[in-house]
Amino acid sequence: HNFYVFVRAFDSHPDSIKSLLARRDTRICCDQIKIVIDSYHDRRTGFEFAVNPGGVKRDYAMYGDDQQEDDAWDGVWEVATQIDSLGWTAEFRFPLSQLRYAHQASNVFGFAIWRDIDRHGGERDGWPVYRPSRRGFVSQLGDLVGLEGLPAPRRLELAPYAVTKNVPEAGFQHNQKVDGGADIKYGITSNITIDATVNPDFGQVDADPSVVNLTSFETFYQERRPFFVEGTGIFSFPVDCSAVNCGPEGLFYSRRIGHDPSRILGAAKISGRLASGLTIGAVEGITKKADVGGATLEPFTNYGVLRLSQDLRKGQSGFGVMATAVNRNVDQFTDGLRDQAYVGAADFRHRFHGGTYELTGSLDFSTVGGSAAAINATQRNSTHLYQRPDNHLNYDSTRTALSGNSEEILLTRRSGFIQGQTSYLRRSPGFEVNDLGFLFSANQQQWNNWVSLNWTQQTKMVQRASWNFNWWQYWTASDGLPTERAFNTNAHVQLKNQWFFHLGGTIGGLGGTYCDNCARGGPALRVDKYVAPWAAFGGDQRAVITPFLFVNYVTKDGGRSTSFGWSPEIDVRISSRFRGSVSANISHGIADRQDLPPKDSLGVHYLFAHIDQKTVSTTFRVDYTATTTLTVQLYASPFVSKAHYSNLRELSATPRAEAYTDRYQPYAGWSRFFQDFNSKFFNSNLVVRWEYRPGSTLFVVWSQGRDDFEPAMGTRNVTGDFGRLFDAYPRNTFLIKASYWLNR
Repeated sequence: HNFYVFVRAFDSHPDSIKSLLARRDTRICCDQIKIVIDSYHDRRTGFEFAVNPGGVKRDYAMYGDDQQEDDAWDGVWEVATQIDSLGWTAEFRFPLSQLRYAHQASNVFGFAIWRDIDRHGGERDGWPVYRPSRRGFVSQLGDLVGLEGLPAPRRLELAPYAVTKNVPEAGFQHNQKVDGGADIKYGITSNITIDATVNPDFGQVDADPSVVNLTSFETFYQERRPFFVEGTGIFSFPVDCSAVNCGPEGLFYSRRIGHDPSRILGAAKISGRLASGLTIGAVEGITKKADVGGATLEPFTNYGVLRLSQDLRKGQSGFGVMATAVNRNVDQFTDGLRDQAYVGAADFRHRFHGGTYELTGSLDFSTVGGSAAAINATQRNSTHLYQRPDNHLNYDSTRTALSGNSEEILLTRRSGFIQGQTSYLRRSPGFEVNDLGFLFSANQQQWNNWVSLNWTQQTKMVQRASWNFNWWQYWTASDGLPTERAFNTNAHVQLKNQWFFHLGGTIGGLGGTYCDNCARGGPALRVDKYVAPWAAFGGDQRAVITPFLFVNYVTKDGGRSTSFGWSPEIDVRISSRFRGSVSANISHGIADRQDLPPKDSLGVHYLFAHIDQKTVSTTFRVDYTATTTLTVQLYASPFVSKAHYSNLRELSATPRAEAYTDRYQPYAGWSRFFQDFNSKFFNSNLVVRWEYRPGSTLFVVWSQGRDDFEPAMGTRNVTGDFGRLFDAYPRNTFLIKASYWLNR
């Protein structure tokens, strides 16, 4: 029922072996031994298990062949390490219940074993040979044969939890709450698993980073909840991810489930792979109704996702389908929400010419329904902008349904000194996936091109290097309006001393382009050329002090708009158990055409203003590792953003004029959004985590939040703003959560 691996790592200088401590799944620079297992033997997915001489464990689920790692996967396995006169050893024990494989008379696992020697410049010894010049990672694993008669356990894992919270409420009061729930994992077979969560609690999850969003588009936040993060690779279906630009847009954005103010009653997912090469994934989530004083804020909602992927030709080709569904019990208070939303999609991939080239593509369909008010709001929102007067679209305020489609095809050269990709994307104006996915803009076409030169042979100073060239252009699907033409080049160098350097720049707005969303439903606006250089460098992460710096600059609108930002970071290893880091994001942006919501007064006025904005945020992290199973982490992040508005104006009758000043005219009215501001936020977490037995954890958490807003930029410097922030009343939350892992 267990799979054992013993490794003897010989070292002629065992006193030089680095043995640092850190929390599980933390990447730290020291020696390590890594075991990679592709138990499905599909050459696309697998599991990584790594340990350093101090016994710090890391494990990941991999998907997509290209080392896409799901670090939220925490298998229950054991390893023991020891440093001795010959070097060091590691003995692994992997319960077969933690691996997934087809139940058959004889199995073959993909397998690799790596040893990293830190003081030798990141030397890696391993089997089999891994060639960086070839794209793909799991497909390069060796074969582990002779696995006869492996059992097919129908495992049951149960992790019930109890939690007590002291949370702030209105009027500076606090309320002590006691709650409970459970995470359940049931192996139907050795390769199909059901995961369920009842009344989930995510109190130990870090707060989202603070932002001030002045655009008409939604802010994307990463998923941090373990139940949804684990296994994300199975449900991945991006709708805009080329080698040139790969954003967050996709058919499944799990943060839609249980978004504030709704709460998840329960959620379940099925995932696994059949012996035929069919990968199965399904998610079902139910959120309860949220109301205040009898008025519904969020209705009872059901979310569903189904993903099927079939591998062919030993993982070199494949096709798949995906379907999502959202159904809401809307009432008179939530009539502006869509009551139903469905998406169906198919994708394919095919590698040829010895895996050097790959052709991929997808076809997606969507339909949403609801009241006339809900669909009217959908047509008018920033994703669609049906009301734009020069959009050539049929805007109908009486519609009760809206449908659309999207297509994408990509051709990639995946290996060799010269690599590259060309891709085409089209979205119809009615394409809508935001009920359970994430989409910035419909009504779009893209052509993206990428060429990369790659040096993988080491020289006296350089370990690896690459130089990329990109060209992309966008235009609308409804009327062919050019919205972007841009060229970019960037270079990346990794030195043998483990320092790295990045340098790049973009020239965009070439050949006359127009912004179809800047006026927030108004006519398209001509935009001028922009230039955006950037650079970054980072130090050797093996050192006691590791620096990092990123700087960028943008100039556009004929020099009227500029932005400068820099992001320094210092990581410090105080001892083998104690680590800390401090990072900052500092920016000063001047935008001469900051768009504001339109003003409907004696006709629609599409408003713009000049804004001078300064933003500073810092993040402090301190990690103390008492043992490999007992850690203390502190996270604190203050944030300040302040701005001054001036020169309020509106679009003129000639927004496409070649001369910048002819596109605008003075506006004598007033807008409540034309207001200076000074926004301040603070979020912190102190987390004590004790894994008191395999799979069982105790969390003790103290979270604090503060915020302060002033309708004026203020005259204080950043130090004064941070001081004012800490004068704000704190919202303290104390939480104790215990879970116990049961396995049968």
